[in-house]
Amino acid sequence: MKIIAIANQKGGVGKTTTAVNLAACLAAKRKQVLLIDLDPQANATSALGMSETEGKSMYEPLIGEAAAADHIVATRFENLWMIPGDINLAGAEIEVARQEDHITRLRTALEPLRTHAPLDYIFLDCPPSLGILMTNALAAADEILVPIQCEYFALEGLSKIDHVIHQIADAGINPGLALTGIVMTMFDARTNLSAQVVEEVRKHFGERVYKTMIPRTVRLGEAPSFGKPILEYEPVGAGAIAYSTLAKEFIARHKEA
Repeated sequence: MKIIAIANQKGGVGKTTTAVNLAACLAAKRKQVLLIDLDPQANATSALGMSETEGKSMYEPLIGEAAAADHIVATRFENLWMIPGDINLAGAEIEVARQEDHITRLRTALEPLRTHAPLDYIFLDCPPSLGILMTNALAAADEILVPIQCEYFALEGLSKIDHVIHQIADAGINPGLALTGIVMTMFDARTNLSAQVVEEVRKHFGERVYKTMIPRTVRLGEAPSFGKPILEYEPVGAGAIAYSTLAKEFIARHKEA
């Protein structure tokens, strides 16, 4: 079982869209997937139509008042479970910071799942900031998947998170941590800029960049407001095809690993 943090400290890059849709597509391919929403805004939770779940977030497990397993809820999709997000997670930023083991609280909370849960993947949907919740995710994860938008400042944001990953690994907090995947999102084949950004990112990060690129589509933007992953909202559209292809590539990469 692998724990994968889907992270980018920059907002609006398709991070939660990727977390929700990659998880849903892997579940459709019969992988057992748990998606953990670590964002107080709970966008991943609402994107799966699960907004009525307050009090079931990782807040209590993070502060040592509950087991993570007790907060897992079933989604309406076979093979896909969730620990939802809620506004209480904002309080965790303060309360967890007071603890001596503040960086490893999430890792400790997830250890029983790693040992006993019959899962293939746990995805951690991180908030778009380099705060306590994201650093906890990086300390708990086996690897990092970074979605980045095909835009001018993409490399700048990517280099920052790569630097933080190296800091956490070098400090001995999570020595095996690595940025293993980069997903290019909001790709527009009609513009030279998108192609140039992809070329530049591939030049710096090589094989870590997924071949599958996620196109910029209206439907991908609409789907969360209906509480549906793109596979359910528009199953034969460009977005669903792209995320399904990404899931295949993801599985192939993890077979090789």
